[in-house]
Amino acid sequence: MDEKTPGAGPAQFGARFAELPGQVVLVLQGGGALGAYQVGVYQALHEAGLEPEWVIGTSIGAINGAIIAGNPPEERLSRLKRFWDGVACRGTAQGSGSFRQFEDWLRVAKITTQGIPSFFTPRPDAWWLGVRATVGLARAAFYSTSPLRATLAALVDFDYLNAMQTRLTVGTVSVRSGRMRYFTNRDTRLNVDHVMASAAFPPGFPSVQIEGEPYWDGGIYSNTPLEAILDDRPRRSSLIFAVQLWPASGPEPDSIWQVMSRLRDIQYSSRAESRLY
Repeated sequence: MDEKTPGAGPAQFGARFAELPGQVVLVLQGGGALGAYQVGVYQALHEAGLEPEWVIGTSIGAINGAIIAGNPPEERLSRLKRFWDGVACRGTAQGSGSFRQFEDWLRVAKITTQGIPSFFTPRPDAWWLGVRATVGLARAAFYSTSPLRATLAALVDFDYLNAMQTRLTVGTVSVRSGRMRYFTNRDTRLNVDHVMASAAFPPGFPSVQIEGEPYWDGGIYSNTPLEAILDDRPRRSSLIFAVQLWPASGPEPDSIWQVMSRLRDIQYSSRAESRLY
C-alpha cells in the first residue's frame, strides 16, 4: 500500500499489517536524548493499530521499551510523554548564530553541573576527590541515577510487565567479563534494576548490581540489539521495526568538533547489515 493511496489511513494500515505473518518486534537503540525520536516511531505504530509483541531496547531504548511493555496500550503514549516532559531542557531565547551557540553552551553547563531532577544528579565527591580516587565501583561515576529509579517506579507497572502481555528484553554488559547479557521477562522476572543496568553508561552513571554481578549499559557492546532476535530460540518469523538513531553514513568532517560527532555516529550506528548477510 503506497502512502499516496486514497483512504490509506490507520485502520487500513492496521488491517494490512494484521495479514502479515510473524511476530511484530520493535528494536530501540541507545542514544540519550535522541531516544525522543523513538516515541514518535512508537506513536506512528500505535496510531496505525500495530502494537509490538516484543520490544528490545538498550540504554534509553530500554527505558522507552520498559514504559511501552510495562503499560497497557491505551496508557503507553501518556506515560512516554510524562517521561520525556520530565527530562526535557527547554530554552527560552530565540537567538541565532553565536548567541544561539552560547545559549546551547549554557544549557549543557546547567545539565552538567545540576543534572536532570527526574533522571540524574551530580555526585559532588566525584569532582572533589578526582577521577583517580579509590571509591568502589558503586560510587565510581560522576552522577547518581537514584532519581531515575523513582521515575521508572512511577511510570512502569512491573506487575503488568511481568504478566508478559508484551515481551521485553533489555541489553546489558557485564563489568567483569565484558560480555553482553540480555534479560527478558520471558525467562526471568524483571524489575527496575534490569532497566537501570541497561542505562548505566559509564563513567557518567554507576553500574547496577543484578544477582551479585555488576552491569553497565549494553550499548557499550552492542547498541543495536538485533542479535537478541536472531539468536532467539525457537526462532520465529518476525516483522522488525528498528529505530536507528545514529547515521552510519555521513559527510567528511573538517573540524575537530565534527570529527568527534562523526566518531560517535560510527561507534553507535547499527551493525544490522553484518548480522543479516
